[in-house]
Amino acid sequence: MKKNSKRFVGRFLGLCMILAALILLPDCSYAAVPAEDIKAAETAGEKEDLAGLSYDHSLELEYATQFSVDYYEDGYTLISIADDGQFLLVPEEKEPPEGLSEEITVIQKPVENIYLVATSAMDFFCALDGLDHIGLAGTDADGWYIDEAGEALENGSITYAGKYSAPDYEQIVDRDCGLAIESTMIYHTPEVKDKLEQFGIPVMVEHSSYESHPLGRTEWLKLYAVLLGKEEEAELLFNEQADKLKNVENSENTGKTVAFFYINSVGAANVRKSNDYIAKMIELAGGKYIFDDLGEEDNALSTMNMQMEEFYASAKDADYIIYNSTIDGELTTVDQLLAKSSLLENFKAVEEGNVWCTEQNLFQEPMGLGTMIEDIHRMLTSEADDTDRLTYMHRLK
Repeated sequence: MKKNSKRFVGRFLGLCMILAALILLPDCSYAAVPAEDIKAAETAGEKEDLAGLSYDHSLELEYATQFSVDYYEDGYTLISIADDGQFLLVPEEKEPPEGLSEEITVIQKPVENIYLVATSAMDFFCALDGLDHIGLAGTDADGWYIDEAGEALENGSITYAGKYSAPDYEQIVDRDCGLAIESTMIYHTPEVKDKLEQFGIPVMVEHSSYESHPLGRTEWLKLYAVLLGKEEEAELLFNEQADKLKNVENSENTGKTVAFFYINSVGAANVRKSNDYIAKMIELAGGKYIFDDLGEEDNALSTMNMQMEEFYASAKDADYIIYNSTIDGELTTVDQLLAKSSLLENFKAVEEGNVWCTEQNLFQEPMGLGTMIEDIHRMLTSEADDTDRLTYMHRLK
């Protein structure tokens, strides 16, 4: 159930006026907004007043395309998330403006007792020193590779309230939850989202995984900073990662090819599609993802499975292998890798000792993507002794 403004006298006339405005000005509607429309509106600089509130300015974004933030008078802020919805952040002790569209979800400040299901967002709250705004989590203590999150669940300052598909509604309501931040997995169980909204809990779906540029993911830090009122801190933190990328971008492309994958439970190679952000990170680091045009149009998923014979034929000559440890854990030796598939023994990277494995914390720490790009660049350009202390990868022995 959306939290909307109080109805005013003459509701029918007001609705007619809103409908007329939408017909005359289709780009100014406040329903779920496609990403291209968000970007086009920013480029054109076309921002309108909102339910009687005067538009002031917009949050400046460098890479992110999946959200926008517009600031209005008296401290009101409109957050738009591509293909998901819009949220009006209402200042403490103030009311939503009359005439606000029913399509806009109201979030009342201060935003407290957040039910955080999207694990990638936890790193942003930790970076902003905003862990005290989270009261409930969709992942228990043993599922976190972020120390602060695991400790908070162990000491009780954050409570496990069930995973995305089976939340503990009673506990969430009793804690007076001010916002639920879900991952896109919630689209598989829309009834859960509907139920939370029926209890009056705003539901925001984290779309950073849809960003095509790695630092577009990191820039979602700025969205959460808006919720916490920490925009200046976010700008400084984001610039640290952006500067790491700019330093690497000035380097020449090495032309070296990289395969990024893991072997799943049925013995197939799970690989990233060619337009995935991991492929982009390899490119930005000065390398070349081994798959030029793989599965870009198949569906919205960022990965796909390949039979090992097909994977061997396409990736055996890759200069470097990076094994993704997310699903079945980190590897420490080449023998552990070869135990997963004997075909890997004949890979060029295995023969030359250029086999690496990600640390398991990588995908829970979007604040480190600039550092990860630096790691890949160092892997591609440095001598063995210089790569012993990478942050998010290690060489297999």
